[in-house]
Amino acid sequence: MTTPFEIPHFEIPRLRTLARHAVPHVIEGTIVPLGLFLLTLHFVGVWGAVLIGLGWTYAAVARRLIMGQRVPGILLLTTVTLTARTVVALASGSVVLYFLQPTLGTALVAAAFLLSVPMGRPLAERLARDLCPIPSGVLAHASVRRFFLQITLLWAFTQIANATVTLWLLFSQSLATFLVAKTLVSWGLTGSAIAVSTIWFHRSMRRQGILAPRRAKAGLTAPASPSTA
Repeated sequence: MTTPFEIPHFEIPRLRTLARHAVPHVIEGTIVPLGLFLLTLHFVGVWGAVLIGLGWTYAAVARRLIMGQRVPGILLLTTVTLTARTVVALASGSVVLYFLQPTLGTALVAAAFLLSVPMGRPLAERLARDLCPIPSGVLAHASVRRFFLQITLLWAFTQIANATVTLWLLFSQSLATFLVAKTLVSWGLTGSAIAVSTIWFHRSMRRQGILAPRRAKAGLTAPASPSTA
């Protein structure tokens, strides 16, 4: 029987399982639109490439709706974001503004991470709950709260670095170079932040005795030795 003071344990799904679920959505929602843009840039110009990239996202959403499939959140977010960027850029007639908008968005995300810390509602905690079901009893623990405050600061500075480098690339490199370099920098910073966050979380929670060890696979667990008289 558990006491009110015991901390519930939980197990994080394996990274391979999470990746197998997320990678196809990332390819469909980000990599393919970028590839189409770069492929068509030299044939139909910047505005044509912008519209073709936007058309791909609408086609992907329409295909899923027609087939009765769920529209992934990342694809829906990409569609909404590209639509807003395209409308603003076409209305202003500025290509630079089209590519500047995501950087401003990144800066706003960094500000949101920073502001959530003094408010005592770390944004990293909310995002973690979207990816992994964390029991409320675990989230109420002081060490867990402290961890999410620290990780929120990590992600805030990661987004600031991302926005700073992207701005420099936008105003110093060619369009094709900017698009490729921006993607690599963004993935590199984000991947590094994810890796640091995951390792930090595992070590911190295991040290506190909160994170449950992974269950051994069937057939690999050695039988217990019989007790001696």
